[in-house]
Amino acid sequence: MAVIKFFKKYTVFCIAAIAAVVTCFFVPPDKEYFTYFDWKTLACLFLTLAVVCALRNIKFFTIIARRLVLLSGNLRSLFLILIIITFLGSMIIANDMALITFLPLGYFALTTVSKEKYMAYLFILQNISANLGGMLTPFGNPQNLYLYSYFKIPTGEFCKIMLPPFLLAVALLVVACLFVKKEKFVIDKDFPEKLNFKRTALYIALFLFAILIVFRVVPFYIGLIIVPIILFIADKDALYMVDYALLGTFFFFFIFAGNLSRIDAVNTFISSVLAKDTLTVSVLSCQAISNVPSAILLSRFTMDYKSLLLGVNIGGTGTLIASLASLITFSEFRVLYPGHTKQYFWMFTVINLVFLVVMTVFAKFLPI
Repeated sequence: MAVIKFFKKYTVFCIAAIAAVVTCFFVPPDKEYFTYFDWKTLACLFLTLAVVCALRNIKFFTIIARRLVLLSGNLRSLFLILIIITFLGSMIIANDMALITFLPLGYFALTTVSKEKYMAYLFILQNISANLGGMLTPFGNPQNLYLYSYFKIPTGEFCKIMLPPFLLAVALLVVACLFVKKEKFVIDKDFPEKLNFKRTALYIALFLFAILIVFRVVPFYIGLIIVPIILFIADKDALYMVDYALLGTFFFFFIFAGNLSRIDAVNTFISSVLAKDTLTVSVLSCQAISNVPSAILLSRFTMDYKSLLLGVNIGGTGTLIASLASLITFSEFRVLYPGHTKQYFWMFTVINLVFLVVMTVFAKFLPI
């Protein structure tokens, strides 16, 4: 039972580990294994996750978001504020952390004003905004961080590639909010939490330092010394709360992708398929194995990083397993609003497929 429980909680991590072990039988471990790993990506991911956990522990994001929610006077405004918060949050603290932080806030807001019937729609739009909002920055999505480092994409070029679909995502989310009625309400609940300004200043400084490492201004090994030491003194719990399963997933998929690239038949097949249409293949790959594994795997077989970058970001919409963040949203909804998962699943699928098709067709016409 313990094994089953662990597998259910860390499904993608377990699949990655199994896939890595299986490929080891075809490509026995040797010194070339050490070339598989992008240590800078792993370091940057660890540092940003650790600092974000520290900010969450002082309720930095929740306090700011609650103040904004109090400004909403009707249901449509509430949707727009929550989706904008999630959208912008994913650009700064990554999509999965944005959902973990802001989904409970959406639940609180709707239950406070007795509008629970809109819960599924709100959660789905928050999920889409988290997946698409993080596409603009190298640190917004884990797959972005990896591709930005692996292909050494210039920061300006990265933003130039992702800006058009980013703006389209904003427009589509605003249109989706227009389907919500302007039902007026008042949220008069008081929030006693106050910001700890000293810790806030410290953690924001650490976060900016981590971003400098992502942007290649500061060597990552310096960050691995400074950030953990400061957090161990200021908030050691933040170091324990890091999503090590995500780091482990990257680790095992590096082995899996590296081994596959050394199997001639696999290398030839995947390379030939990607050569025909990298964008479409990467979008479809996400629907089956999720966007992070797709980015790691397909990067080994193509140099068309522009199409791959677009594909694994847009591909985060679609099926429930297209993004790890989508599984987080589904899990949160099932816990917070039980008995409505079937309705959620079908609504999720339809809305996500609309976004997926529109975004993919749009990307097809972009000059790459």
